[in-house]
Amino acid sequence: MQEKKPWVINGFVGLLGLVAVDVIGTLLLIDKEWPALAIVLALFSIALLSSLTIVQPNQAMVVTFFGSYSGTIRRSGIWMTIPFSVRKKVSLRVRNFNSAKLKVNDIEGNPIEIAAVVVFRVVDSAKASFDVDNYEQFVEIQSETALRHVANKYPYDTFEDGGYSLRGNSDEVAAELARELQERLSVAGVEVMEARLTHLAYSTEIASAMLQRQQAAAIIAARSKIVEGAVGMVQLAISQLQREGVIELDEERKAAMINNLLVAIVSDRSANPVINTGSLY
Repeated sequence: MQEKKPWVINGFVGLLGLVAVDVIGTLLLIDKEWPALAIVLALFSIALLSSLTIVQPNQAMVVTFFGSYSGTIRRSGIWMTIPFSVRKKVSLRVRNFNSAKLKVNDIEGNPIEIAAVVVFRVVDSAKASFDVDNYEQFVEIQSETALRHVANKYPYDTFEDGGYSLRGNSDEVAAELARELQERLSVAGVEVMEARLTHLAYSTEIASAMLQRQQAAAIIAARSKIVEGAVGMVQLAISQLQREGVIELDEERKAAMINNLLVAIVSDRSANPVINTGSLY
């Protein structure tokens, strides 16, 4: 189905014609010379009255005539269209759909809870009316299906560098979700304007274990950064001492200084130095 324009004329012009037909019919009934013509005009007036329709802003009126699709009126106002036709309202307003919290498995098999909001609108009223039974229900089911499919393609989080994850690449995941939804919903004449994740969490049965894993990864990353900085500080200290000739260090003393500096810098507690003041003997 493809949306098209039906036969319409301005409703105010139609109202004037309707009033004129009623006046002529009334005069003929009063005169009693043309009763048959008065009856024909009365039937014509009923036909004109049945063809009047009002279209609200951001609303479409789908017109069908004896089971045949005649077209869609998109312009707001009062219109006169095909008499005795059936008109169905279709909203063109932007709407939101909030999915329920779905329990799915990510690509690594971890159970997670995920939900999304989809912003959409109808752009083809013919497809929305005739190609699917109920386009609103169709949007709901396809949105949840696409959300499950996208969630199965990525891990919840990446503990190593590189690769996309649901938590770390929310913009990229949302863009892919919107693309997949558009492919699924184009058959219903629906345009997906935006799709965003509104809820993302591990399931309760593994939440505590995954929290410990995240904490361990964070500790390892912090320790690696501290060690990297400590090695640079030790190298700078030894090279500066040798360059300025403050003290001559052999290999054994270098090893001892490196050990002491690394322990003092890397340790998570403040260093307590022991001062050697000499010996009594």
